[in-house]
Amino acid sequence: MKILIADDHALFRDSLRSLLEARGYKVIGEAKNGREAIELARSLRPSVVLMDLTMPEVDGLAATRTICAELPEVKVAVLTASDDDAKLFEAIKAGAQGYLLKDLEAASFFALLEGLERGEPALSPALARKVLAELARPASTHKEVEDPDALTEREREVLELMVSGVTSNRKLAKQLGVSENTVKFHVRNILDKLHVHNRAQVVGFALRKGMVSPQPDGK
Repeated sequence: MKILIADDHALFRDSLRSLLEARGYKVIGEAKNGREAIELARSLRPSVVLMDLTMPEVDGLAATRTICAELPEVKVAVLTASDDDAKLFEAIKAGAQGYLLKDLEAASFFALLEGLERGEPALSPALARKVLAELARPASTHKEVEDPDALTEREREVLELMVSGVTSNRKLAKQLGVSENTVKFHVRNILDKLHVHNRAQVVGFALRKGMVSPQPDGK
């Protein structure tokens, strides 16, 4: 199994690499943010990406969504400290085939990883029950996609700037301190989540739904 580690903490990456290699797994790359995870997944074609959720530039959920859509042969397993139910459900909806908590015992971690290699979902029994319970709920009780909570914190920042009049990639990138490619990625995710086709529709939708309050002069 060829593994790509995506986590913004170097010490954790080093420790995880050592743990994996000691068990005979091949770590073929490391990414310190979601953007790098996407790029390395495209170029290295790992068997599995172990994906942290909270990372700079592009977060783990967005990176998971992109990798699963573009590279269906690559399995993504979220490896995170967050046991938040909403993040669990979003990760599975994004295409993740596993959700592993960082406080797992090594034996449990490797058992789930081996299952993932065989095509089984890498979920602890407790998390699997949560996913099944969520899927069993009536459709009317699910959050609608346009619920602002469906957007990540960075996506909400981008949306608020667009509503305030900052709509060009260059200006958004300058305000957020990121690259224009990163801005394009966030905007694409916002369009997809809100089911609209362009930035004007995004702004109109956000104002109609009261997702953000307009601020004059882009401030």
